[in-house]
Amino acid sequence: MATDTRLTMTLPGDDQILVTAELAVPPQRVYRAWTDPDLVRRWWAGSAGRATDVRVDLRVGGRWRYAMEVGGDEIAFHGTFREIVPGERIVSTEVFEDPAGYPRDEEELVNTVTFTGTVAGTLLTLLVRARTRAQRDRIAAPDLADELRERMELLQRVAAGPR
Repeated sequence: MATDTRLTMTLPGDDQILVTAELAVPPQRVYRAWTDPDLVRRWWAGSAGRATDVRVDLRVGGRWRYAMEVGGDEIAFHGTFREIVPGERIVSTEVFEDPAGYPRDEEELVNTVTFTGTVAGTLLTLLVRARTRAQRDRIAAPDLADELRERMELLQRVAAGPR
């Protein structure tokens, strides 16, 4: 997929993954594509599967849940919004649900995503905080950057589309 999306992924701390993506779309459009369930459904699963459930109660204390079908199984994640600065920043938890649908709360992550305007569009920064280094290392698998790059390219395409 040819695009001008640039993505970097680093491990700045024992419990952290930092992802930055440069998107050629204004921050308000990227924020909307990140938070509107109808738009999230179009980019979140990437080529890994098909989004089957996208729920977003975008308020502090509100919950979110994304699920996708992959090879006949459902893979799902859910969490709670802790902080929201509309158009600029979202802090939320993230919990993976095993295929049987049971949450693994002991492995809860805290994600902070920021949407910063640039001359070229948006600098999207995602800081993932794990509970332990071992958990971080499981998440930061070698193919994670490629998966995220694909999803950021799709996010950019959806954000750039018709309002």
